[in-house]
Amino acid sequence: MILLALAALSVAIQQPVKPRARDLGVPFDGTPGPLNAITDVPGVEVGQVTIVSGSGPLVVGQGPVRTGVTAILPRGKTSGDPVMSGWFTLNGNGEMTGTTWIEETGFLRGPVMITNTHSVGVVHDAVIEWLERTGADHDWLHDWSLPIVAETWDGSLNDIYGFHVTRRHAFQALDSARSGAVAEGNVGGGTGMICHQFKGGIGTASRHFTIEDKTYTLGVLVQCNYGVRHLLRIAGVPVGAEIADQLPCYDTSGPLPATERYPRCATGSGSNGMEPDEMGSIIVVVATDAPLLGQQLKRVAKRVALGLGKMGGLGGDSSGDIFIAFSTANPNAAIPTGHPMVSFVPNEEITPVFEATVQATEESIVNALVAAETMRGVNDLKVTALPHDRLRAVLQKYNRLAK
Repeated sequence: MILLALAALSVAIQQPVKPRARDLGVPFDGTPGPLNAITDVPGVEVGQVTIVSGSGPLVVGQGPVRTGVTAILPRGKTSGDPVMSGWFTLNGNGEMTGTTWIEETGFLRGPVMITNTHSVGVVHDAVIEWLERTGADHDWLHDWSLPIVAETWDGSLNDIYGFHVTRRHAFQALDSARSGAVAEGNVGGGTGMICHQFKGGIGTASRHFTIEDKTYTLGVLVQCNYGVRHLLRIAGVPVGAEIADQLPCYDTSGPLPATERYPRCATGSGSNGMEPDEMGSIIVVVATDAPLLGQQLKRVAKRVALGLGKMGGLGGDSSGDIFIAFSTANPNAAIPTGHPMVSFVPNEEITPVFEATVQATEESIVNALVAAETMRGVNDLKVTALPHDRLRAVLQKYNRLAK
């Protein structure tokens, strides 16, 4: 057993560290935190479970499977103290449960979960059971629960009608939540996602900002599954137009699915691979330790759309673009009795929070694209990762390469 443990540790040590967008010379505005992740906000923990198995033709219930679950815990696993929160939807072809109660009260109770479209129900039920079983809500536990569970569609790469996400996977994501570095790319809920017709997934970033001589932290985590190629811009550069090839394609000589959304890789026959509209979605979670009220956090959530727009996102008709923001300041603000005292940033001083949100959203999406790896999924659909060398070459061409 000791030898096996040492071998596993050796493998972990030898695994190369993935480069992130800044490592490739992508220029960004603002000052990131030490991890450049949502977990730079003190108390925030992230856990992820990745489910990958099978290959080749789709057999519903058997695979191929390319999916998972991501959990974000605002105050970690040991505290059920609600946080002030707000949410916003740019376009509503998607789901984020529990948001009507956030709209009503301005508080978020429990974790934020992200998975695939058809697994919202099972993850929702699992969160309720986990909260009751672990006592994570402590004194905040009620005889009802309205968990926050969001989704994006991974059915192009994943056997989504096979319902492979179980309660056990949701429990594992919650139980494994930790502070520290956050895995990006083909992980967790982002495992089977496609972003601007490159391989997408999970990405994160953070910013420090100052209000009245006090420094705060804001972090963003995205599940990136939206966009068309020709609109993709990185650091203001038309990367999608410059790298217009390597679109999703079926890497098989067998029969194509009846929908034939993408061409064959070898011949290019079939559709042209360019969607007429945004067919995917994006979920964005914003965390900060700046003291903000629920209505102010709704304003913060709205600013996510500006970061999305800088990347070339339109919030198209078939896209689900749903954002949630929360503040870890003001502990015990949701006590059920008495008159809790809270502090908050004046509206006249809130603009630095908006700026940090736009910056961290943009970088989170690029980090998701950079971390993602080429994947083959259902019916041998091949989705290529954003090529790092070509990204650097395009940035160099437009004199935007940072190093």
